[in-house]
Formats: sequence, structure tokens, C-alpha cells
Amino acid sequence: MIVHLKGRLDSTGIDHAVIDVGGVGYLVGASARTLSALGPIGEACTVFTELLIGEDFQRLVGFSSADERDWFRLLTGVQGVGARVALAILSALEPVDLSRAIASGDKAMVARANGVGPKLAQRIVMELKDKVGGIALGLGPAVVNAAPGASADAVSALLNLGFRPNEASVAVAAADEELGPGASLDALVRLALRKASKS
Repeated sequence: MIVHLKGRLDSTGIDHAVIDVGGVGYLVGASARTLSALGPIGEACTVFTELLIGEDFQRLVGFSSADERDWFRLLTGVQGVGARVALAILSALEPVDLSRAIASGDKAMVARANGVGPKLAQRIVMELKDKVGGIALGLGPAVVNAAPGASADAVSALLNLGFRPNEASVAVAAADEELGPGASLDALVRLALRKASKS
């Protein structure tokens, strides 16, 4: 499993980028938001990845953050949402906005993405509300104090370990409040795991 790529941005297209890692070019599908976050061609970049495997294809999809990748996984778990539609949604909405839209049942916001009609937007909101409502509602101001991206990555780490979104976000918020500004990802995850196991 390829989890992330660190290399040089070789080129970009409408829906993809080529990342040169040690002389090997990886074609990575990506949302417009991720493509804009990669930086200028020729510069170093990092993308979090998801490998899609079908009967007659293998496709690598890249994301600017682990949070965006987690959202891609959630979205493609909804019936009728393939990789292309999930990337369209992530192009139209930042993860935090998508989280708020689903938590509040705002299907019109989700339907702003290309290829997402009212019925599909309704299905996305209904199927994901219980899974992600805790992320939107549980992340309080304390999480913002963490090192950039650390709190989101810590929540992602707990989700990957099987914790529910609300459990993960509340535990990370409590850990961040105790550790204070600038806490490292490792410290956040360790303390959040202890707090989550006690709750």
C-alpha cells in the first residue's frame, strides 16, 4: 500500500499531477483543491495517497492532507459515489466545510459539486451524518492550538485505529488542551489514545 509520496512536482493536468520520486514519475489523480496546494512545478511536494484497484485498472489518487484522504474514503463508501464524484466534492468544499454541511444536513451545500444532484446529495448527508457529525461538532477551539495539521492528523490516526469520529475528535481536543500550543503529532496521538481508552 502506498500511503504517501514525497518528491518533485513534475507536471499537472486538469485532474491529475505527476510526482517525480527518485526518477520515477507517479501519475496521481487529484481534486482541484489538492492541485492548487501542491505548489509550483519543479518544487518539492508531498501527497497523501489512496490506491484504487479494479478488475482492469490501478489508479493512484493524491491529497494535500490526510484529512482530505479520510473524506475521500468516507465519500466513496456511499452508494453512487465513485472516485470522480468524490474528487469533485472535495474540489468544491474544504473538509471542514463538508463536515459542517453533513453535520447540519445541508444537502444543498453538498450538491454544489459537479455531478452531484439533489438525490445523491441527500444520500451522502444521510449516510455520513452519524459517521462524521462528531468531527464537526467535537472539534472545539482547543484543537486549533495544535501544530498546523497535527490535530487533524491525530484524529485521522485514531479513526484508522477504529475509534468513532466523535470519540477521536473529543480525545484529541482534550489531549491538545492538556499539552498546549505546538504539541507534536506523536504526543497528541499518545495522550489522545490514553484519554479515549478511559472514556
